[in-house]
Amino acid sequence: MTKAYVRFGPPPRLHRNALNAGALVVVGVVLDRLDAPRALGAFEAAITKLPFVLDCHLVAGDFDYFLKIRVRDIADFNRLHGEKLIALPGVRQTRTFFVMKEVIDNALLEF
Repeated sequence: MTKAYVRFGPPPRLHRNALNAGALVVVGVVLDRLDAPRALGAFEAAITKLPFVLDCHLVAGDFDYFLKIRVRDIADFNRLHGEKLIALPGVRQTRTFFVMKEVIDNALLEF
């Protein structure tokens, strides 16, 4: 027999400063077009293994994906970008946006 549970209230959160990850970065990713279906699958499989990536969204427009990343600071992001992000399968280009102020972050949906 399977039991289902419904959680009430917001999920538990640790403050980003307590995690030493005070910088929020949004990264637009463009993949190579040579083998799009295979590139998407390989990229998605690899991105799920990176613990610093909070969100990954396939999008329409100039980019293929938007990533939401939390890092300690710009130097930390620079290291991760050079060692991890541009080495992901199929990545042709990235564009980085450093968040200056979080006006709304992970707002709860009301039903």
